[in-house]
Amino acid sequence: MSAVEQRLAALGITLPSPAAPAANYVPFVRTGNLLVIAGQLCFGPDGKLAPEHKGKLGDTVSIEQGKAAARLCAINLLAQVKAAIGNLDRIERCVRLGGFINATLDFEPLAQVMNGASDLMVEALGDKGRHARSTVGVIVPFAAAVEVEGMFEISA
Repeated sequence: MSAVEQRLAALGITLPSPAAPAANYVPFVRTGNLLVIAGQLCFGPDGKLAPEHKGKLGDTVSIEQGKAAARLCAINLLAQVKAAIGNLDRIERCVRLGGFINATLDFEPLAQVMNGASDLMVEALGDKGRHARSTVGVIVPFAAAVEVEGMFEISA
């Protein structure tokens, strides 16, 4: 078990099986030492959206539920990274996260919601988990509350 997976286990997190693409795209692309992971939804360990992670922030989903959804997205990102490179200890840095928050037009604390994903990356990767990020309010597939994409620098 990698050191990153040991940290995740200490947090009570077991990586799920990575989700299959829902349309005409691949789950990840590696180019040189960059690994780009397609947007991951807030599926739980059972591969389903929990009712509290479905809907809009500012309407049926609370900020705390949104943060938990973003955290699940980050866990699912790491599951895709593991599928791509085998060993999470090969992550040199989380370069960037992109957050897509399913929110009402007047919902402003998007960044607070996205902190759920950002905090998990730092908890799992330490300083290597500190990253640049963008967060926007949009419509998310399957009415999921949050979707997060990622870019990672990896060792050879």
